[in-house]
Amino acid sequence: MIAAPLAASAQTATTVRRIGHLSPGALPFPAEVSEYAPLRALGWVEGQNLLVERRYANGRAELLRPLAEELVRLKVEIIVTDGTAAALAAKSATTAIPIVMATVGDPVRAGLVAGLARPGGNITGFSIVGPELNAKRLALLRELLPGLQRIGVLELSTNPYYRATRKELDQSCRSLGMQPIFVEVAAAGELENAISEMARQRAQALFVQGDDLFGDNRVPLMSAASRYALPTLATNKEVLEAGALVFYGNSKAEQAQRNAAFIDRILRGAKPADLPIEQPTKFELVINLKAAKALGITVPQSLLLRADEVIH
Repeated sequence: MIAAPLAASAQTATTVRRIGHLSPGALPFPAEVSEYAPLRALGWVEGQNLLVERRYANGRAELLRPLAEELVRLKVEIIVTDGTAAALAAKSATTAIPIVMATVGDPVRAGLVAGLARPGGNITGFSIVGPELNAKRLALLRELLPGLQRIGVLELSTNPYYRATRKELDQSCRSLGMQPIFVEVAAAGELENAISEMARQRAQALFVQGDDLFGDNRVPLMSAASRYALPTLATNKEVLEAGALVFYGNSKAEQAQRNAAFIDRILRGAKPADLPIEQPTKFELVINLKAAKALGITVPQSLLLRADEVIH
């Protein structure tokens, strides 16, 4: 009589699934934590039947591999990665545990997967449209600043994606009549000098790539850009909110939804090799009129009408 209810209780007990999250950035801000919210609609609730082991490199790329190995030792069922460097670290740490790329530039060129339609191996996920998207961003900035001739490009030296795609970015700039000034940084303490160097080379605007290091240090970054009156094109929405002039990028809501779908399908038995890499279908244009006013820039009405959001 006692054993029967105990057995029933054991059968109905919630099984907690464990996944890992690997990021090159610092501890998350609310927008990053909410990226797992879409899992609720699929039946996965963090703190109930889902445990997320989060590991952050705090801008130190050399920590990504040992952190990935730590997640492997914890026997997580999936490793979710932010960015190319984190995905490469996870790949080097395991060929067995499924890896979901929350965002990555070009996984084929980076050597992460064999192809978008048939990734093969243990990796799948969401790929932003890197070179093509950057070309559109630069065209928007040119429309905002018709006289723009020299543009500073801020890149993270530890992200291999930028070296791989620099030729395309250089060509995109020059096709619009702009000379790119590439400056790399490896740590937050180098940002001030990087902006100063761009100003020394007479940059007239700033293009900030979408790394966590820049998002985590968006306030000092934009303070430096403001001191040199550099209109800034951001690929990270948080950088825009800190004072950049314009943001154009894929919808984070769509990205979170698709990543949740990948996690759900793998937890229910799907193999990463059978899940094609997905790319964004929704993009957002946000213009910061407050920054435009401070810089003395008049935003064309045509751009305002096309914007998804205008910050006053």
